[in-house]
Amino acid sequence: MVEVPDAASLNADAHSAPLDPGALNAALGAQGAALLEAMSDAHRHLFAGVPLYVTAEQVAQMQAVIAAAEDVLRNGKSGVGSGGLGVFYGYDFHLNSGGAHLIEINTNAGGAFLNALLIASQRDAGLPGQAVADDDLEQSFIAMFRNEWRLARGAAALRSLAIVDEQPQSQYLYPEFLLAKELFARAGIAAHIVDPSALEARAGGLYVGEQQVDLIYNRLTDFSLRQYPHLYSAWEKRQVVLTPDPAHYACYADKRRLALFADGPGLQASCVPQASIVALLQGVPETRIVRSEDAEKWWAERKQWFFKPVSGYGGKGAYRGDKVTKRVFEEIMGSDYVAQRLALPGERAVNGENGEPKMLKYDVRCYVYDGHIQLVAARLYQGQTTNFRTPGGGFAMVRVVG
Repeated sequence: MVEVPDAASLNADAHSAPLDPGALNAALGAQGAALLEAMSDAHRHLFAGVPLYVTAEQVAQMQAVIAAAEDVLRNGKSGVGSGGLGVFYGYDFHLNSGGAHLIEINTNAGGAFLNALLIASQRDAGLPGQAVADDDLEQSFIAMFRNEWRLARGAAALRSLAIVDEQPQSQYLYPEFLLAKELFARAGIAAHIVDPSALEARAGGLYVGEQQVDLIYNRLTDFSLRQYPHLYSAWEKRQVVLTPDPAHYACYADKRRLALFADGPGLQASCVPQASIVALLQGVPETRIVRSEDAEKWWAERKQWFFKPVSGYGGKGAYRGDKVTKRVFEEIMGSDYVAQRLALPGERAVNGENGEPKMLKYDVRCYVYDGHIQLVAARLYQGQTTNFRTPGGGFAMVRVVG
């Protein structure tokens, strides 16, 4: 029997089990000219050259934290609009010697379609371990969107769908919009990639040209839809199914939820099962709501904390306390922030541009629907947050060994 190295050893070796780049390029090429044209020079670091390896124990802890979060939040999950569950929740973790630490929850997490393609491209690469993903991700994704539609409309057929983001062709993850469009087309669902301004409100619903839109796959980062009253109105009147919707964000992704998870007495008072309380207290770093009247105390303790805006996303406006300036600190004190106790990310060795090994940070994203993990992916990076600008970094396939 061939002994498989453990996860720590594989992650420490920049040359261990690299991806098959030829297979990945062939998979991208098979998607057609539009996708290749969308892959600009800025996408050179979209995919990392190596997988990230994790242990079964780390995966089990992430599953336990996700299940516990669902226990706490499920009662507020259905919104006043579609009543759906919300597609592609992203539970983001830092893994280190202290275990798996939930850093945040996103309700329009990007990258699932790209990571599905990455996993499919490496099935014959002979890599150690197993990908942490459903066997047939394409069918999982289609079933998820159809379930969102079924929860709102019953047995009626889902015919048309719009993938909506601001100026979608200028978005860094536009290539995955193209992947999604083709996946929906293969399932017999007409899909359009559009800016919100291309959705016209008429009697009975929203239209793209002459086609009424049944469902919107929402990739907007204005989570409340304040900037898009025609979308909000159509959702509120149940003229269109919107997923994820403002109620999903308010229930799950508002950073103040992290403080709820870290409040043991509050969880007990809410009759949360003891097993869920234990999972959350072990797996969610202490998180507190920042109040300006405590500014002196926060300044004194700042090096122990990571400051995050309540309604932030993608690392925007987030600061490590040990790197924050006095000016920025004063801005934080005057805004809506939470502070999360530092849980440092793990590291993965990669080959640098000069061929020399270097260490990159990573975070791990679990793509979740209705509490079920569809796939787990990682992002390798340098700096404070993920940026897809780091040589050797980008999306990385996660494989469990041991």
